[in-house]
Amino acid sequence: MTSLLILNGPNLNLLGTRQPEVYGKTTLNDIEAMCAAHAQRLNIRVSCLQSNHEGALIDAIHAAKGTHDGIVLNAGAFTHTSIALMDAIASVELPVIELHLSNIHAREAFRHKSYIAPVALGQICGFGAAGYGLAIDALMAHLS
Repeated sequence: MTSLLILNGPNLNLLGTRQPEVYGKTTLNDIEAMCAAHAQRLNIRVSCLQSNHEGALIDAIHAAKGTHDGIVLNAGAFTHTSIALMDAIASVELPVIELHLSNIHAREAFRHKSYIAPVALGQICGFGAAGYGLAIDALMAHLS
């Protein structure tokens, strides 16, 4: 059975209350439930993990090799700063979809640079919580 890792980075545990005008009112628990329901419809397995710590995200990416077939990664602000996350993704050789709730290209200039994009299969941004389902579908299309 196909297995995907849904990996969320810093501050995403605050979804629903953190800047709802930017990130929406959907909570991380809601998103994880949406991902699980979508996976069930597709007859695949998803595992969800969130951490505010860069090293924990890197460890999860490393552990995904041999366990999962692909990763949906919302790295939050680490997208714009973490060469280490980029290297981890390149090292495990799994397809990764970079995901953002907001349109990072329509925001502050520092958010326009992504260290994840060069090693990602693609990027989905600006569709809010619906982006997770789009990312799952994109990974499944790539894997089939």
